[in-house]
Amino acid sequence: MPSLPDDRFPLPEDFGPGSVWADRTGHRTLVGRTQRGVEIPIGHGEGEASPGELLKLALIGCAGMSSDVNLARRLGEDFEARLWAHGTSDEAENRYLSIAEEVQLPLEGLTAQEIATVVNVFRRAVAAGCTVERSVVPGVEVTHRVLGAEPGEEQA
Repeated sequence: MPSLPDDRFPLPEDFGPGSVWADRTGHRTLVGRTQRGVEIPIGHGEGEASPGELLKLALIGCAGMSSDVNLARRLGEDFEARLWAHGTSDEAENRYLSIAEEVQLPLEGLTAQEIATVVNVFRRAVAAGCTVERSVVPGVEVTHRVLGAEPGEEQA
């Protein structure tokens, strides 16, 4: 059963599948909510995610989900992965000029060709399947790098 906002305000006409909302909880703080009952504190305080952090989490979350099935075929169903997003907003332009994404995967024991295949599979899966990135780019440059996949680079 989907979660709905309380009745302090009427539902907007466009409310439907995929709609999310945020309720103000104080000075520059909100709680973002989904219809599946997820609550995310938004702000700049302890235990809160800033809008920029949410943007970066959305990008790497989408990259991870988009590449999961294809990477599992190459690395095994229970492969470990950690995705990172780096970037700070440009104060003069008040926007992110670039966001660098990195992914850590279990590449030890793979040949150079197998690693190249994994990198290609990851990039193609994200390019084809990540709706968030496809929506953000070309407004923000988003780059991807599989950590430990480049020659001479240590695996983390």
